[in-house]
Amino acid sequence: MNAITDARSELAALCERGLEWYPDVPRQSTDAPSARPAAVLVLFGVLDSVPSRTGGAVARDLDVLLLRRAATLGSHAGQIAFPGGRLEASDDGPIAAAIREAGEETGVDPDGIEPLGTLPPMPVPVSNHVVTPVPAWWTRPSQVAAVDHDESVDVFRVPVADLLEPANRANTQHTVGTQTFRSPAFTVGGRIVWGFTALVLARMFDELGWSEPWDPERIVERDDLAR
Repeated sequence: MNAITDARSELAALCERGLEWYPDVPRQSTDAPSARPAAVLVLFGVLDSVPSRTGGAVARDLDVLLLRRAATLGSHAGQIAFPGGRLEASDDGPIAAAIREAGEETGVDPDGIEPLGTLPPMPVPVSNHVVTPVPAWWTRPSQVAAVDHDESVDVFRVPVADLLEPANRANTQHTVGTQTFRSPAFTVGGRIVWGFTALVLARMFDELGWSEPWDPERIVERDDLAR
């Protein structure tokens, strides 16, 4: 198998075996009975015409689809995120919800998406959601752009090798009570990826064996605090 086929196979195998998220990352209490189920599409592919400038554990033209949320939203405003959203009554589970939301937010053609499975749901207390990541493979090119500017303002593909570049890895830092916690972050193309999106990517990269040694003492300011 070539590097791209390997990546798809490794992602599918990860969905099959599952993983454990970060037990030491603070999760302010999520009210389980009222927590709303949601799903995000973690869409990998080889569709970007501008490959990574670096090499490493993955092919230079492997990328992942991300968007920037509108600054006017009530939660996670302005953050870089995966496409996705809340499960609706009409959705046949998290995979259907993630693909539907991705189509609504980015215009991606659902017929060109191959879902590879799901990863365990992760609670996101700040918005009282429990979010299921849905890794998927982009099998056929389609144009993407921000469809509803009330929801997102930018849609873009990021080379995975650039995310894995040690110089682009960092932590954010925040204090809860008397304790200070660190959480993964990525700095790529003038953007800061942090929060839920960075947690999912970093944990997936570690579990897949794609991560390279990087300096955890490098601290970057979250973009919600920088504004």
